[in-house]
Amino acid sequence: MLSRRAFCGCASAALWSSFAATPVSAEPAACAVMTKDSQRATSPTEAVARLKAGNERFVGGHTVNCDLLRQAKETVKSQAPFATVVGCIDSRVPPELVFDQRIGDIFCARVAGNFVNTDIIGSLEFATKLSGSRTVVVLGHNECGAVKGAIDHAQLGSLTATLANIEPAVEATKASGERTSKNSAFVQAVAETNVRMAAAMLTAKSPVMKQLVEAGDLQIVGAMHDLATGKVSWLT
Repeated sequence: MLSRRAFCGCASAALWSSFAATPVSAEPAACAVMTKDSQRATSPTEAVARLKAGNERFVGGHTVNCDLLRQAKETVKSQAPFATVVGCIDSRVPPELVFDQRIGDIFCARVAGNFVNTDIIGSLEFATKLSGSRTVVVLGHNECGAVKGAIDHAQLGSLTATLANIEPAVEATKASGERTSKNSAFVQAVAETNVRMAAAMLTAKSPVMKQLVEAGDLQIVGAMHDLATGKVSWLT
């Protein structure tokens, strides 16, 4: 049985944990929707910094609490997201939550294994050249089922063709140990290689985005999300 002191201590710890994970009320400026003016005023470097700050809030349990319905109404006529994320469809890695962003802040293109192809690249050209997004983040994560499937050459309907987009990363990854999904270090290495290859492909396959990067109007970066901690690590 717990003593009164131990019980109070556990109760206090639980109360603090609950408080720490509660979204905090935000100043009006923090919940202001992005406009073309505020988007243009955000440099590519500042856009990445904003995502990093949002992930720190997410990891620390201090996400900003905004009136989402009001934001939805304020973005009916137009949108000006400052960032774009290419992410995996994994339910544990929703970009808006991971980066603590809200309605109208970021474009998201999600596909199993966060690879890029013609459809994704075309979508990103819309997000950047036509809509003004200042950064593109290719976001992978650990324990990725699509990466594991590509490593093991899984065969299942149209998924077979989907996973084929990740196989170049499997082939390009050098790591010790067995080259199967049972080797967690190899899975992680392939996931990171996949992110780097996808990020590099954006300028290699898209003259539109290459021109934006060369002009200093766009920054393309790769990152990995840790499922256990929520922390996003940025790849060089």
